[in-house]
Amino acid sequence: MPLVAGVDSSTQSCKVVIRDAETGALLRQGRAPHPDGTEVDPEAWWQALRSATDQAGGLADVAAVSVAGQQHGMVCLDEDGRVVRPALLWNDTRSADAAADLVQEAGGDATGRRLWAAATGSVPVASFTITKLRWLARHEPELAARVAAVCLPHDWLTWRLAGAPGLAALRTDRGDASGTGYWSPATGDYRLDLLERAFGRRLAVPEVLGPAESAGTLADGLGGSGALLGAGTGDNAAAALGVGAGPGDVVVSIGTSGTVFSVADVPAADDSGAVAGFADASGRFLPLVCTLNAARVLDAAAALLGVGLDELAELALSAPAGADGLVMVPYLEGERTPNRPLATGAVHGLTLRTSTPAHLARAAVEGMLCALADGLDALTAQGATVRRVILVGGGARSAAVRRIAPQVFGCPVVVPPAGEYVADGAARQAAWVALGGPTPPVWELKGTEEYAAEPVPAVREQYAAARGLVLDRR
Repeated sequence: MPLVAGVDSSTQSCKVVIRDAETGALLRQGRAPHPDGTEVDPEAWWQALRSATDQAGGLADVAAVSVAGQQHGMVCLDEDGRVVRPALLWNDTRSADAAADLVQEAGGDATGRRLWAAATGSVPVASFTITKLRWLARHEPELAARVAAVCLPHDWLTWRLAGAPGLAALRTDRGDASGTGYWSPATGDYRLDLLERAFGRRLAVPEVLGPAESAGTLADGLGGSGALLGAGTGDNAAAALGVGAGPGDVVVSIGTSGTVFSVADVPAADDSGAVAGFADASGRFLPLVCTLNAARVLDAAAALLGVGLDELAELALSAPAGADGLVMVPYLEGERTPNRPLATGAVHGLTLRTSTPAHLARAAVEGMLCALADGLDALTAQGATVRRVILVGGGARSAAVRRIAPQVFGCPVVVPPAGEYVADGAARQAAWVALGGPTPPVWELKGTEEYAAEPVPAVREQYAAARGLVLDRR
């Protein structure tokens, strides 16, 4: 009975699960927090990983370990492997102007978007690593001059688990590499010419491994040694593995960010920029739409009303569908899809009738779900088939989200039991590395619940009318 470890190094925390490689049975787990903010010293991730691993009983008895991490984060290293500056995270929007400049420099708005989509499967936005590199080169040239290599959060943690054996030993996978803006899912190659265009010179980048290839072995002194290290992946690709998403399934993850994605056999290239043409962790592709605002919309509404999340759900369910015309556009931290990094949130349709906690709670839930439903529309426009939605993430624990989602999405919604599906996906990849074989092991997912309801088109219609009215910060 070989054991494997899966790590989810997310924006907010590090989670570690220890599972049976063959059955997926959960044996142990641990968790440790990450600092708040949109830039973080990577050492904080390492310390959290060590702490979460200790909580999970260590790694002495595991055969393989894989790390899934938040996508896009820019980790810059000097020639000696030292971190040059705190990592800029996916949700840091200071590089919005850099993203626009890269598109314009490629031939103007429409031509630039088309060329970038053809080259990398995605149009640059502030989240992507390549835009952060342009920002660094322009705004912190002295630090930029020290940079010898750039990698992603999961790459850096895997490298540390291997004992940080030099820049040439950096490894990554297709899924996370596809979110940098300088790797092509269609060809499987880096576009170092694009990295050079953004940063001013070429940098060392991690070798891209296949889904079941090993990135090395666990170094001595980390609670165990000799365990194989998986290639790891980005958090969304890991979540797809963790829930066992298949054809016709669209995964909607409601966490710090909101993501809508499906597993595909061919790469996507959407020059509108709505759909990012990522790769997945199984050798296929993962067309994805991401919103900056998801579960924290519920947190903000609960704080505004002075209630907990359970009471917020009760309030929302006590109001009618459509909240009698009250609409919340939830661009509380700017937005990535649509590309409105400076946008603000808004509430429309406030009247004496709708000035109640229940109406505001309902509007918050519906607004968050409508923003995700816009992403679902973008995926179907790229050819995705939607048989059902698999709803995961912290926001999926809300009774209101579960029951209102089918009304907004217009299809059945399946909710697996609460779990750490990003960490589970990493563990499943580790099991693939440990056991070998052409595909990852099949782990049965028990305890799912299905929700169905008649669609309420008016909710989407009134949201569509309101979202164009939001303002940008000056």
